[in-house]
Amino acid sequence: MVGVGVPLCVQCGTRSNPCRCKVVGPTVGFLAFAAAAVVEWPLGAFVYIFRHRKGRRIMAHPATVVYPSVTNAIPI
Repeated sequence: MVGVGVPLCVQCGTRSNPCRCKVVGPTVGFLAFAAAAVVEWPLGAFVYIFRHRKGRRIMAHPATVVYPSVTNAIPI
């Protein structure tokens, strides 16, 4: 039987907690990044046809804003 696993992201060497490793923050950040990317990348690709810079900003939003915000908000 094959099980479906949840993506698990680990970030070690941080100073945000005593263990110096984060698991929950990066994992939830990745899931939020993926959810935002599903919506924003097709939208950004469509906008890119008419306004190049705006389309690039929309497509970069999950990586530059969503992932770091969620990852840094959860210190564990």
